[in-house]
Amino acid sequence: MRVKLICQLFLGVILSISAVLISSCDNEQIDDQIPFVSFPDIIINLKSQQYLALQSVGHVTIDGGLRGIILRKSTFANDYTAYERNCSYQPNDACALVEVAPSGLSMQDPCCGSSFDFSQGNPTGGPARSPLRRYRTSLSGDILTITDEPLN
Repeated sequence: MRVKLICQLFLGVILSISAVLISSCDNEQIDDQIPFVSFPDIIINLKSQQYLALQSVGHVTIDGGLRGIILRKSTFANDYTAYERNCSYQPNDACALVEVAPSGLSMQDPCCGSSFDFSQGNPTGGPARSPLRRYRTSLSGDILTITDEPLN
C-alpha cells in the first residue's frame, strides 16, 4: 500500500512538472485589443453613385470606426459586412491598417503581413490571431445602417 501511494505521488509530481514545461513552451502570441471608438450610426443610400460597387459583389472603404471601415457586399443578396480597418495584430502601431487585397477576395495588412477572410474577418495568415472587429449592419430598402455595435 505504501509503495502504491509513493508511485501515485511520484506520478502526480511528474504530471505537474510536465504541465508546467508544456505551458512554458507555448509561444502563441496574444493580440492586444483593437481600441474601441464610438461613432454615430452611418447611413448609406445604396443607390448613391459612390456606392455603385455595392450593387453587386464588391467593397468600399468609408470613414468611421477607429481607422475606417471596409464595407463589403457578399455573393448573398442583401448581405453586407462592415469591418474595422485597424489590424488586430499590434493595433496601436501606426501602420496597423487593413486594406482589401488586390484579388478582392480577402483583406490584408501590408505592414505586418496578416490576412483576413471576408466571411467573419478571421485571420488566415501572418501573425494576427484575433479577427477584425465586425460592426452590425441593417438594411431597410436601399438604406444600409452601420452601428458601432461590435458583432465579435
